[in-house]
Amino acid sequence: MFRSRLSRLTLVPLDQPEEFTDALWSRLRREAQEAYAAAPMLAPLFFDSILNQPNFEAAVFHRIAARLKNDVISLPLIVRAFHRAQTADSAIGDALKADISAVFERDPACERLIEPFLYFKGFHAIQAHRLNHWLWYNHERDFSLYLQSRSSEVFQTDIHPAAQIGRGIFLDHATGLVVGETAVIEDDVSLLQDVTLGGTGKEAGDRHPKVRRGAMIGAGAKILGNIEVGENARVAAGSVVLRDVPAGTTVAGVPAKVVRTAHPGGVPSRSMDQDLSELAYAAFTWTI
Repeated sequence: MFRSRLSRLTLVPLDQPEEFTDALWSRLRREAQEAYAAAPMLAPLFFDSILNQPNFEAAVFHRIAARLKNDVISLPLIVRAFHRAQTADSAIGDALKADISAVFERDPACERLIEPFLYFKGFHAIQAHRLNHWLWYNHERDFSLYLQSRSSEVFQTDIHPAAQIGRGIFLDHATGLVVGETAVIEDDVSLLQDVTLGGTGKEAGDRHPKVRRGAMIGAGAKILGNIEVGENARVAAGSVVLRDVPAGTTVAGVPAKVVRTAHPGGVPSRSMDQDLSELAYAAFTWTI
C-alpha cells in the first residue's frame, strides 16, 4: 500500500493497456517521459529502463541487472533469474513496490519516483538481495554468492544472501552497510549508511541481530551479536549496541544505553527523527 505522500501526487493516466494503469507504474512512466523531454541525451536510460518495459516489476529487474552485469554475468541472465524468482515467489513483486514507496515517503531528498528507481543504490541493493536470497535457498548458492559479491562492489553494501529482510525497507545512502548471515530485518525498517548488523567473533549458528518492525538505525551504528532491536526502537548514530534494545526506546552511546523510554514521533523508521539534542546523559561530552 502506498503511503500518503505518494497518494497525494497528481497521477496522469497514460493511454496504455490495463497492466499499465497501476498508480505507481503510471507515475513512473510519466516521470520518465518528462525526464526524456528535459534530458534527451539520456534517452537509452529512460527507454530501456522504463518506457520500453511492460510493467513495474520487469522494469526493476532490468534496471538492477543493468547495474550488476559484467563480462561474467550478462543482463539477460540476471533478468531471467529475477523472473524465475518472482514466478516462484510473488511476494517479491509486492516488496519492490513497498520499498520504493518507503524511499519516496521517508527521504526528503527524493522528489520523484524515478530517482530511487534509476539512481539510489540503497533501493537497488535491497532488490539485488531479494534475488540473492531466493537463489541461496533454491540450490543456486554459487550464483547467489557471485551476485552478492558483485552487488557489494557496485552498491557498497555487504548483505549476506541468507539474511532475512522484510519489505518497506529504506536504506538511506547505503554505503558501508553490513548485514550478517543470520540477521533479520523485519518490515518497515530504516537504516542509514555505515550500519553493521554483525557478530561478536567466530561463534557459529544464530549470531546476528534481529531488527523488529518500525525500528530506525542511525548512521554508523554497530549492532553486534544475537540481540534484538525491538519494535519501533531507535538507535542513535554512532552507537555500539551489545544488548537487547527494548521496544519503543531510544538508545545511544558507546556502549549504547537507553536514553528515552518512549518517543512522541510515532514510528521512528517513518519519522526519521535523529535529533537527540533535547536529551542529556552521561555518555555525552559537549565541547564549545
